[in-house]
This record gives sequence, structure tokens and C-alpha cells, in this order.
Amino acid sequence: MKEAYLYEKLDDNKVRCNLCNHRCVIGDGKRGICGVRENRNGTLFSLVYDKVIAAHLDPIEKKPLFHFLPGSTSFSISTVGCNFRCRFCQNYDISQMPRDQNRIEGEYVPPEKIVEYAIRQGAKSISYTYTEPTVYFELALDTSRIASKKGLKNVFVTNGFMTEECLEEIYPDLHAANVDLKAFSDKFYRELCGARLEPVLNTIKKMKEMGIWVEVTTLIIPGYNDSEEELRQIARFLISIDPNIPWHVTRFYPTYRLTTALPTPVSTLRKAREIGLKEGLKYVYTGNVPGEKGENTYCPNCKELLIEREGFFITQYRIEKGRCYNCGYEIAGIW
Repeated sequence: MKEAYLYEKLDDNKVRCNLCNHRCVIGDGKRGICGVRENRNGTLFSLVYDKVIAAHLDPIEKKPLFHFLPGSTSFSISTVGCNFRCRFCQNYDISQMPRDQNRIEGEYVPPEKIVEYAIRQGAKSISYTYTEPTVYFELALDTSRIASKKGLKNVFVTNGFMTEECLEEIYPDLHAANVDLKAFSDKFYRELCGARLEPVLNTIKKMKEMGIWVEVTTLIIPGYNDSEEELRQIARFLISIDPNIPWHVTRFYPTYRLTTALPTPVSTLRKAREIGLKEGLKYVYTGNVPGEKGENTYCPNCKELLIEREGFFITQYRIEKGRCYNCGYEIAGIW
């Protein structure tokens, strides 16, 4: 166990966790919504500090990040636990383990070892992913600081529900993030995720202000968040921050506790991509449909194909010093 970061002590041995926007007030002997932070006699502890449940070497494109060190690999880790309760979670077996199974599992891997493994495998970055990195922030923060000193970049794949204090604590050792913007409806967030929309919007804004490279993913679920108006609202919100933010619109498959909805039609993904581009976003990608041309990067200026992808792998790369090989237009990203 490790004493938690970013919490405050209250009366009657209670504590308030300030890592995410639930800001749980936790009684003595109780845990927060995430299920992995426990109050013991007025001191908050992380129960997953060095308990890694998943560790893989992934293409950075799998995060998905298409404009951040493309073609590189990222050593990807997670612990169990999550501060959301998404009915459609793709990794529910580990994210919801503390809640559904009342268990916390994982192998002992301290921050120094994580960085050592990443370097040994030739990774350019470490990604804190699979579940929600905010709930294992102590491990992510300590690892990120060591990684930065060793020349590695750090990536969050996140639901974006962390507090500003959390982001400020890890700055400047967080270099990129893919934020799930699950819908543009507070009702959706409350009923399907057990959370709220506004803090996620604020996180995206805050990350951009801090200079973190941001890409956004929306899993499109038929009948829930697939209306043209809602997709247009998401696109307009992103444009209001920066039209260079890449938006990934990805295909849903029935899973966990949302098995009644159908898989997303490819036509819906194409329509979402069209809406995003028409509204003014420069880079919109379709996901979970290998072979779709929407996986590729095109120059916003001359429309030439710049990066051709097949799933998570690059088959053609034509960006030269961050610019289009054909017209010289600057392509937003970390190349």
C-alpha cells in the first residue's frame, strides 16, 4: 500500500479524495467509488500502487494516437479499478474487478521496473491505459517522473474525469492523452457511466492549455449517442478549442451490460467523419473497422494521402519534418 496523493483529512476520521471530480468523501474503513482507494484510520491509501494487472508493448496507434510519435511502440500498463461504471466497458474484467468481484489483483511491479521494461523493449513512451489512470495516479506519477528523466514520453488514455489539481501535479511529465468524450449529453454520462459531462469538457480544455498533445475518442453506440446533432455538437466543441484536435469515431460492439444495442453500422462512422470534417475539424478518423480509408491521415490543404494505416500499423508515411510532402502544409502533431 501507499499513502494516497491529493487528499485532505476531515473530521471524524473521514477524508476527501481530490484526484477525480467525484471528490469522494470516504469514511473510516471505506473505499471511494473507484474501489481502490481506502481510508484507514483517517489516512487514505492506494491499494494498487505497485499491483500491475496488465503490461504490453503496443503500437502507439492502438491508444489511439495518430499524431504522436506515429509508428513507435508504447509500453502500456494498468492496475484494476475505475472511477466510471460504464455499462459498455471493453475492459470490464479488470476495470470493474474491485466492484463486481470484490478483488484486487496484480503483480508487484514498482515504477523503476516499469521504466526499465519500457527501455529494454525499445518503447518511446509509457501509456497508462486499459483502465483509468487517475485511480492509480500515485503509480503513474512516480513512473512518469522517472520515465521523463530517461527520455521517455508519458501518455494517459483516460475518461478525462480527473481534477485540475491532478493535472497540475503531473505537469510537465504528461506529454499526450487520448480522452474519451463518450457523448455530449449529461444524461448519457449519468445513466450509462455514473459520471458527469462538464468535468470531461473542462479536462480537454485544460490539457490543451497546458500544452499536452490531445486526441479525442467517441465510441458511437446506436440509439444512444449517434444522432447527427450530437455528433455535430462534439465536433463544434472540439473546434472551439482547436480544429487540429484529432477526433476518433469508433465502432461499438455489444459487451458487458449493454448487449441490447447493435454494432455500429460503418455508414454511421462515415457520416460522423463527414460531419466532423464539414464542421471544420482537420483530422477525423474512423476506428475498429480495419481497411476503412478513414484510418488514414490526409493533408487538410491539398488532400494528399500522408499516412496510410492498416489497423494499428503504418503502411505508408509521407510527412517530412512535420509537413505535407506535397504542398508543405504543417501537419499538427508530435512527429
